[in-house]
Amino acid sequence: MTPDAPHVATGVGEGAPARELRLHGWADRTVVAVASAAFAAGFGQFGLVAALGDVARHYGRLVHGASIADQVGLSGTELGIGLAVVRLASLGSLPLIGLADRLGRRRLLVGTLAAGLALTAASAASPGYWWFVAIFAAGRPLLSATNALAQVAAGEQTSARTRASAVALTAGGYGVGAGVVAFVHSLASGALGFRGMFALALVPLALVPVLGRFVEEPDRFAAAAVERRRAVPVLGAVGASHRRRVAVLCVLAFAISVVSGPANSFVYLYAQDVVRQPGYETAIMVVGAGVSGLAGLLAGRWLADRVGRRPTAVAGTALLSVLAAVTYSGSRPALVVGYVLGVLAASLLAPAAGALLTELFPTEVRASAAGWWVAASVAGAVVGLVAFGAVADVGNRFAGAAAVTFLPVAAVSLLFYLVPETRGREPEDLWPSPSVSLP
Repeated sequence: MTPDAPHVATGVGEGAPARELRLHGWADRTVVAVASAAFAAGFGQFGLVAALGDVARHYGRLVHGASIADQVGLSGTELGIGLAVVRLASLGSLPLIGLADRLGRRRLLVGTLAAGLALTAASAASPGYWWFVAIFAAGRPLLSATNALAQVAAGEQTSARTRASAVALTAGGYGVGAGVVAFVHSLASGALGFRGMFALALVPLALVPVLGRFVEEPDRFAAAAVERRRAVPVLGAVGASHRRRVAVLCVLAFAISVVSGPANSFVYLYAQDVVRQPGYETAIMVVGAGVSGLAGLLAGRWLADRVGRRPTAVAGTALLSVLAAVTYSGSRPALVVGYVLGVLAASLLAPAAGALLTELFPTEVRASAAGWWVAASVAGAVVGLVAFGAVADVGNRFAGAAAVTFLPVAAVSLLFYLVPETRGREPEDLWPSPSVSLP
C-alpha cells in the first residue's frame, strides 16, 4: 500500500472493536490489476468496431453505386440493427453486475472476463453475418460486466483523494485495450482478416489466470458482507431511497450512449469505406486519440478533484456530443480532428462519472447501481445505432444522421446537477454505518 492510501476504522456490529479498512493508492498492484482487466475487456469488445468494415465486406457484397450498402457491403440499417443487437445483449450484464453485491467483486470480475473473451474468440469462426452477431453478442454482457466491476472495485479500493485517479486509470485501461485492437487492425487487417482479428482475443484470455492472482476483494465489500447489510439483487435491485438517483443517472447514461454508441461503432467503417482514409492515416489517428485520451483522463481527474464531479461531467458530455457530430461532417480532416478531440472529451467525462457512481451509493447496492448505468447505456446505444443507421440510409449521408442524433444530448448533460456534488467525500460520509467510522 502506498503512503497516500489511508486506513478507515471499521467494526462488525454495534459495540464491536474497530478494525482498519485497508485502502490502496491509485497505482497499487490491486488497482492496476482491475485496470488490466478493463484493458482486456476493451480489447475484446472493440474488435467489432475496428473490424466492422471487414465484417461488412466479408458477409456483404460490394458494387459500384452511391448507397451506403454499395460502398461498404451491407446497408446502414443492417449494420445498425446488428450493432444494436450486440449492444442490446449487454442488458444481460445487469444481473451479473448485481450478483457482485452478493457474491463479491473479484469472483464475478475474473469469471466474466474469461468467459467473455472465450466467446469473442469463438465468433471468428462464424459462418454468416447473423451467426457472427449472435456469437459476439453472447460475449458482450460478460465483458460489459467486467468493465463495470473494474470501475466499482477501483472506486471501492481507494479514498476520496485518489479515487478519481483510480477510476481514470481503469477507464484508461479500457481505452488502451480498445486502441490497441484498432491500431493492430489499421496496420495488419490485410494479413489477419476479420477472423484473425477476433481470434486475437485468445491472447488476453491466456493471461486471465495470472491476472486473477492479483485481483483482490475490496475491504469495503468484505465489511458490508460481514455486517449482512447487502441487498440480494434481483436484476440489480436497489431500495426506494436510492431510486431517484439511479433514475437520474440512467437518463444521463442513456443520453451519453445515444452519442457514444454510433459515434464509436461506425467510425472505422466510415474512415475506411466512406471517406477512404488510408490505413496508415487511421493508425496515426488512433495514436493521436491515445494521446488525447491520456490528456483527457489527466484533465478529468484534476477537474473532478479540484472543480467538482458535476461540472466536469457536464463539460465532458456536451463536448462529446458536439465533437461526435464534427467527426461525421464529411471530410477527412474533420474526421481526424473530431475523433481525436472526441476521445479527449469522453476521457474528461470518465473520472467524474465513475467517481459519482462510487460515492452516491452505499456498498451494498453500489454494483447494482452500476448495473443500471450499464443497462441504460445499452438502451441508449441501441436507440442511437438504429436511429443513426436509418437516418443515414435515408439521405445516404452520415453528416445529417450525426447532427440529428448527437447534438441534442449537449442540453441533457445539465441533468448531472440533479445529483449531489461528492468531491472530497467518502461514501461513508454520505451513507454512515454504526460499524464504519472515518478517522
